[in-house]
Amino acid sequence: MAIERIFVRTRKLATLLAGAALATSTTLVVGAAPASAAGPCGSSYSRIGAYRIPEDGTRTGTLEVYYSSSTGRNCALTYGYGAYANTTSWKAVRISKGDGSGGQKNGGQFTYYAGPVYVSAPGQCIDVVGEVPAGVSLELNNVHCG
Repeated sequence: MAIERIFVRTRKLATLLAGAALATSTTLVVGAAPASAAGPCGSSYSRIGAYRIPEDGTRTGTLEVYYSSSTGRNCALTYGYGAYANTTSWKAVRISKGDGSGGQKNGGQFTYYAGPVYVSAPGQCIDVVGEVPAGVSLELNNVHCG
């Protein structure tokens, strides 16, 4: 009878330890997720604006603007929306300093988004343009001054 009790206790202890090990390994896997949680512009960027394209009328896209305080750079992307989301269609994005210099643009037949494009403009305003589809755009001048 005493041997049977020891065996039952040992089995309960083994089950308890196995459960604790599984919980710990699950926690480690879940804890590892933020390492891959970088945004579309990079891990140091935070979204500072999201704008509908066009500003009025039927929405066809979204212009997103990001900023990295560690690099002093802004980033922009244009996503399709509605009939233009997740389908190959014209998408374009442009970013520059508020005076029009130092910019980048990206446009073409994309499935998900145009960009990312970057500009270094610490302490300055920026201009951004998003377009989905061709001819339907949103232009923001001298925004996100910093």
